[in-house]
Amino acid sequence: MPELCLYFQVHQPNRLKNYTFFDIGKDPFYENDELNRDILSTVSDRSYLPANSLFTELIEAHPGKVKLTLSLSGVVLEQLEHHRPDVLASFQDLVATGAVELLCETYYHSLCYRASGKEFTRQVEKQMETLKRLFNKTPTVFRHTELIYFNELAAFVEELGFKAQLAEGIEHVLNGRSPNHLYQSPNLESMKTILRNNTLSDDLAFRFADPHWKGYPLTPKTYAQWVKASGGDLVGIFLDYETIGEHIERPSGIFRFWKELPAALEAQNITMTTPSEALEKFESAGEYDCPEITSWADTAKDISAWRSNPMQEEAKAKILSLEKAVKAHDNPELLHQWSKMQTSDHFYYMCTKGGTDGEVHKHFNPYASPYDAYLTFMNALSDLQIRVGL
Repeated sequence: MPELCLYFQVHQPNRLKNYTFFDIGKDPFYENDELNRDILSTVSDRSYLPANSLFTELIEAHPGKVKLTLSLSGVVLEQLEHHRPDVLASFQDLVATGAVELLCETYYHSLCYRASGKEFTRQVEKQMETLKRLFNKTPTVFRHTELIYFNELAAFVEELGFKAQLAEGIEHVLNGRSPNHLYQSPNLESMKTILRNNTLSDDLAFRFADPHWKGYPLTPKTYAQWVKASGGDLVGIFLDYETIGEHIERPSGIFRFWKELPAALEAQNITMTTPSEALEKFESAGEYDCPEITSWADTAKDISAWRSNPMQEEAKAKILSLEKAVKAHDNPELLHQWSKMQTSDHFYYMCTKGGTDGEVHKHFNPYASPYDAYLTFMNALSDLQIRVGL
């Protein structure tokens, strides 16, 4: 009987204001603090607060049976501290139930690893310090921005001391095998890979509210039966937390679904578990040899969401190239501002994909077009270059 590992990503970026060419050299603050506050509050009221309340109630109603895993980016925690301390307190209360495992990631939800392992490590250490301060937790499992994963990164993450890393279950990498097992990158000593079951995850993330989907309306009983039928050891259901109440709104029945799911799982004798618990229970089912960079983003499941056009490539390369100049100033405020501009969402908003992927990219996007996103970012970057003497 497979066990269910339920994981949610919690992240909101610091979006930039309309920073124009005429602001360069005059305005050292690049962010739209009012917009960021308003979006955070809207998502908090629709999703974070009611979802936290729901899961807290479920944990109390099903002692030892309801367990979940969260990864909260440093930048969303920072915004919650500043704008919505009540929401941060609700996350703290949820974690304090003892039924929630926190994962580590880069504080700034960034894409810096290939450019600088040193900067990547700094951001991971900053995130660990923040989770210790706010939750008194020291994570042992890692997940990179938007589930980015490849062999080289897995080896580096193992060197940082983590016991496992989450990844998207890529079909051609699995080569006919089930994602519902622990795996291991080649040549790693101990660190395991926990995979996302993309079919069962996307049933909830994208198809749940689609009246044209053959599985609509999806009931907890049916979903529990699908989980059971999928077999293996460990079914990884990995989602954005905003799926509950924001991406999929309350009238769809999404809250009722989650409220009734634990009982449906129990009826199928399916146990909920956390990544650390899974590592104690299951052995590796073999190698997950993933030399290319993968993620859970878009239909391609690669990094094209952030690196598919020249605008994205230029913007990402230039901001990362400032590392030495920024750090030479030994100015914590300047370092923090530069780091926030590494957040992956800035490059995500520059994506020019169409179709279903393009529709997904519009969510929470403050720009009229990818070109506006690029120009705004590059104007702010030009000012930052002046400030560091370049």
